[in-house]
Amino acid sequence: MQEANKATERRSKYRFEIQRDLRYKMTAEGIPVAAGTGKTLNMCSSGIAFATDQPMQAGAFVELSINWPVLLDDSCPMRLNVFGRILRADGTEAVCSIDKYEFRTAPRTFQLTSTVRTDSMLQRWADGMRKGMLKEVVVSA
Repeated sequence: MQEANKATERRSKYRFEIQRDLRYKMTAEGIPVAAGTGKTLNMCSSGIAFATDQPMQAGAFVELSINWPVLLDDSCPMRLNVFGRILRADGTEAVCSIDKYEFRTAPRTFQLTSTVRTDSMLQRWADGMRKGMLKEVVVSA
């Protein structure tokens, strides 16, 4: 059965089944539209599949903050922060690209986010991506 799946697999990267808690922020059309929690389903070097507490919007910019399973120096919790776009969404499950990422040290306990903040790195990153896309359109025209 696995050999049949490998033959029909179109992805160029191997996906690792890893379930970790995450927090997310989503922005669409330059406006923060959602924030909440979820879990990763699987990930590879170019994308992450995840499930959230509310429906996601395909094409939106997203920032994921994922609890990393390995401690820094065997004592300090880490988080993987990912910036990307929602490539596909089906209800509360979605897949996003990994356009930018960084590891950060994390607090020792998982903290829930309840409000959508407007001062985020996600907003600045999404604005930069939009400007880059506009430059590409102008140059190709």
